[in-house]
Amino acid sequence: MKANLHRPRRARLGRALLVGMLSAITLSSTAQTPLAWNRDASTGADVTPAPITPATPSDRPVPLPADVQRLPLADGFDVRVFEAMAQDLVANQRVPGLAMAIVHDGKVLSARGYGITDVSHAQPVDAHTVFRLASLSKSFAGTVTGMLVSEGALRWDSRVADFMPSLSFADPAAAQRLTVADVLSHRVGLRHHTYDRDIEANADYHNLVQRFAAAPMACSPGQCYGYQNVAFSLVGDVVFAASGQFYSEAVTRRIFKPLGMNDASLGLDGITASARWAKPHVRAGGGWKSLMPKPTYYRLAPAAGVNASISDMAQWLLAQSGRRPEVLPAPLLATLQSPIVGTPGEIRGASWRRERLNAAGYGLGWRIYDYSGHRLVFHGGAVQGYRGLMAMLPERDLGVVVLWNSDSSLPSGLLPTILDRAIGLPSHRWLDVDPDLESLYASDEGATPSSAGGPQSGAAAARPQ
Repeated sequence: MKANLHRPRRARLGRALLVGMLSAITLSSTAQTPLAWNRDASTGADVTPAPITPATPSDRPVPLPADVQRLPLADGFDVRVFEAMAQDLVANQRVPGLAMAIVHDGKVLSARGYGITDVSHAQPVDAHTVFRLASLSKSFAGTVTGMLVSEGALRWDSRVADFMPSLSFADPAAAQRLTVADVLSHRVGLRHHTYDRDIEANADYHNLVQRFAAAPMACSPGQCYGYQNVAFSLVGDVVFAASGQFYSEAVTRRIFKPLGMNDASLGLDGITASARWAKPHVRAGGGWKSLMPKPTYYRLAPAAGVNASISDMAQWLLAQSGRRPEVLPAPLLATLQSPIVGTPGEIRGASWRRERLNAAGYGLGWRIYDYSGHRLVFHGGAVQGYRGLMAMLPERDLGVVVLWNSDSSLPSGLLPTILDRAIGLPSHRWLDVDPDLESLYASDEGATPSSAGGPQSGAAAARPQ
């Protein structure tokens, strides 16, 4: 794809509207962006043209998380069944260890661990076992930046170059155009995953930032979507410059401590210092081999630096669902969770994406999907030996997180299984587990499906918080 470094009048107008929309959302609870984008945008290019036309405050507002018209969970939603499915996944070490949290209506229905932390030195995974979050960390980056915006320390349309004067791109004018919102929505203008291979080869983050001056650009900042890890982490430098706090300190003080995420940390030192943590695993022969986590992506703290337990992540879901307004106010959540740029390529990939997603976009550290006609706020993460998924269905006030310590893709089917049951969609076998599991609970009468307990074998329940 040829680089387009010019800014036609239409593009400038769209960018101006976006800046206005972001500023308005921060200050007003009525100015939101609709979940709508051009579904015909090309998906074959290295980057995706930014197709969303930002709405004016009067256009189809997206409700604030606290104001969403709540619908009950569909009949047949039974947490015990999902817990049994999770337990089946760790049976015979199909995956070494896993943790899952389900929250609904401001309550933690389940936050438990399954399986073991390390095939070489087995300890049971419990609710306070720490996992590496990989790209689930991006939601923390967007949130802590938004807190600084709410405080007036910076703006969504603040120029990154104002905080990093030495920042330079191949397009001499690009650094002066790049905004904080562009960074958090992956609209830097670079091709997908710029310099990720260098990070994997143990390159230094600051040296790679200097090399942006020679990196090929696909468009001007704000004009196309290209998923980033190195460039996304520029927001850490912005947070430091705007707050005077190192990024890890800002996240700890502003998010972890106020929300009671007591097991959470950042960096390699953070996870290895945890009282109990899950080792990453890769396939070896017919089984699994545990490793020490690599430090590489930990160098990109905003993109991939957070560690947390499933107990922590249950609190994160509650806060992102609007249940902790004293820490994360509703207007901020609406801003973070509104689509800014279309990402139609997300509709491809795993079978549940192909069959359930009608549209996809990216906000500020969150993905926003149309899941069979229902708004879904989502992010996934993967780094060697760790995988994770988290999602929220605002209309059902439901949140789900699944974390596991292996390269297996098998547990990913838990998420669409739970979402389908919550919405009441026709049954689909997304997950390779014992088909007789559900029959274990079919005859139980009088139980409360959404709050029933699950089997305790190999699992540890979370302490209420």
